[in-house]
Amino acid sequence: MPRPTKQQIEDEILETAAALFARHGFKETSIQRVADAVGYSKTGLLHRYPTKEALQAAVVERALTDMRAIAADAEGLPVGPARDRVVIAGVARLALARPGAVALLLSAMMSAPDSDMLQQVGGVIFAAFGVDDQCVTDVELRRRLRIVGALGALAVTAVALPEKVRLDELVEVSYDALGHGR
Repeated sequence: MPRPTKQQIEDEILETAAALFARHGFKETSIQRVADAVGYSKTGLLHRYPTKEALQAAVVERALTDMRAIAADAEGLPVGPARDRVVIAGVARLALARPGAVALLLSAMMSAPDSDMLQQVGGVIFAAFGVDDQCVTDVELRRRLRIVGALGALAVTAVALPEKVRLDELVEVSYDALGHGR
């Protein structure tokens, strides 16, 4: 079997770290835990990311890059069903390719993430759906609730049935959770 490329190794580390950070939080996820999960030594991991904070920053930057690309696809569309479908489809593709990344995105939308950087990711997610971060009306709060529910359904389905779910089915489950119907 050929040796993995530098990019493949980095992808594996960042995906695994994203999943661990989502599950345990930044404070409770050690460099050793990440190293063990990817099968590298702590020293080897620290060679690539000299501190836990550097690894955290790389994971969050990747999440921001992913969400900004999805948001760019939806930019210019009015808030509503068409925009929601574009964002959901982008996140669904990401979930099937990198479930740990989507778990991190979902944790970023929780009410009390343990990182200012994660709050920034949550802001980008809501902005992709056209939600004003400063607006706290009852309508906006209900929309936020539906978005979190839709992305939660998407993440759980993608993780629980990774080989059994098709992209279009994953999009429909999440789109239904937004309340648009078929």
